[in-house]
Amino acid sequence: MELLAVGLNHQSAPLHIRERLAFSADQLGNALRSLFSHHNGQHQGRPFEAAILSTCNRTEIYCASDHAGLAQQSLVNWLNIERQLQSERLSNHLYTLPADGAVRHAFRVASGLDSMVLGEAQILGQMKLAAREAEQAGTMGLMLHQLFQRTFAVAKEVRSTTEIGAHSVSMAAAAVRLAQRIFGDLRSRKVLFVGAGEMIELCATHFSAQHPARIVIANRTAERGLALAKRFNAGTLPLSDLPQQLHQFDIVVSCTASTLPLIGLGMVERACKQRRREPMFMVDLAVPRDIEPEVARMDDVFLYTVDDLSSIVAEGRELRKGAVEQAEAIIENRVEHFMRWVQERQIVPTIRELQDKGQHMAQFELDHARRLLARGTDPDKVLEQLAQRLTNKFMHGPLSALHQADPEQREQLLKLLPQLFNTRQSD
Repeated sequence: MELLAVGLNHQSAPLHIRERLAFSADQLGNALRSLFSHHNGQHQGRPFEAAILSTCNRTEIYCASDHAGLAQQSLVNWLNIERQLQSERLSNHLYTLPADGAVRHAFRVASGLDSMVLGEAQILGQMKLAAREAEQAGTMGLMLHQLFQRTFAVAKEVRSTTEIGAHSVSMAAAAVRLAQRIFGDLRSRKVLFVGAGEMIELCATHFSAQHPARIVIANRTAERGLALAKRFNAGTLPLSDLPQQLHQFDIVVSCTASTLPLIGLGMVERACKQRRREPMFMVDLAVPRDIEPEVARMDDVFLYTVDDLSSIVAEGRELRKGAVEQAEAIIENRVEHFMRWVQERQIVPTIRELQDKGQHMAQFELDHARRLLARGTDPDKVLEQLAQRLTNKFMHGPLSALHQADPEQREQLLKLLPQLFNTRQSD
């Protein structure tokens, strides 16, 4: 089985491409089953494993197959069909990482080395979700199971032995900094959070530390929104009331799993009229986007997406150069260990075949020896004959290979035989 990773991220593709390929958590299971069905339709009978990692910054498919080339073709075709993209448009942004490249990439991603926010910890949870969904969908086999388990172990080692997470500026912290640049002190400002997931919870934590005048949570599921609101002494707002209430808020941070924008240009235009040109700061952390991109053209609105925050979250990278080098060294060592395991797995069928052949040979000769003993043959002669027959059969293969090999092959065999038979080659 060969490992392969195919995907795109914030470095290889702009936001408008990434959002076309994004999968929400509740879409992963069906997407995996669709991918599995598509691959079997093209290459029926070939072994195949797959897992999908999808975040605001990346969509990646990790797979194991007996033919990496066919698997890559199958993955790209499926993405084109699934998301109705032209292959040329998609191929400009995709990266393909085979074998140890896929392993190294998985280790780096989980450790936060490939994130927009260097050292961020959220990606590890997202990778664990990808593994769980693949397990539940039945697309996870031994190879990917081992890859993910070792990935989690490497990430834990990197985070516990290096300072990769030190001086990290998160998306949430960056959003607060931008808001302060526009409004200064936030204590008189009203903040609206649209969504109630992990990212919104993180943002609410950072903004609440600035003691804004009011915090409100708007979420599709009222129960989840209320639970988050209680934590921050915030109010709640039904999503259906958003068009009528948007004008009340100075700061809007949105991050939901919606496949379509929740806040349109017309809604924001009406809110701005009611605000009488008072500026509004909006942060869209969702992929696909929650706020229509045309909103950014409005004079009184400051709209930022995940890509817009990249320059701010990059702060602190220089301070962590040593930690990055240390983390890379750990990862490289663990990649070598994993690839050694993969290579060992590849020779398991050959080892089993040799063992089966040896046991069959031994059983055949034992049966022959027992028949001789039953006829009254001298036991010493039977043992000598048993040893001689086993030796002849054991040596037949290597000696035949030496006799039949051409000069170049014979030279290679002569170098290998001492290792195989634990002998020293004579000078």
